[in-house]
Amino acid sequence: MKKLAAMFVLILAAFALVACGGGSDTTSDTTAETTTQEESGSEKEAEGGTAGAATVDFEADPSGALAYTTDKADAKAGKVTVNFTNSSPVPHDVAIEDEAGETIAETEVLAEGSESTTAELKPGEYKFFCTVPGHRQGGMEGTLTVK
Repeated sequence: MKKLAAMFVLILAAFALVACGGGSDTTSDTTAETTTQEESGSEKEAEGGTAGAATVDFEADPSGALAYTTDKADAKAGKVTVNFTNSSPVPHDVAIEDEAGETIAETEVLAEGSESTTAELKPGEYKFFCTVPGHRQGGMEGTLTVK
């Protein structure tokens, strides 16, 4: 139930950010779905967390290829919510590995759905990857930089 409430808050925040977007004539690369954002204190209170937590979004390639839509991501140090979306029928997940090779966060393997997890991250470089056998070796990994 907490995950559902957290996702609802994140979706509302995303809609609010889109509604506040400017009318810039520049285009952006929609394949880079990874973002870092500060959540307001009231949003975090609704989730039972602390103000200032970061969110990072990962998306599996919608065509089912062994890839994420980006191979680089950034987050602020501290409690980080990792959101993963897989719109393809091919099962994938996302796991975060520290410099020692230890998996410190991981979503469920899923097809055509989304999942979230959280991790306490210190500044440094982490690897994100798919744990489905053969997928990481097939190129489904990237670097998460935490500042």
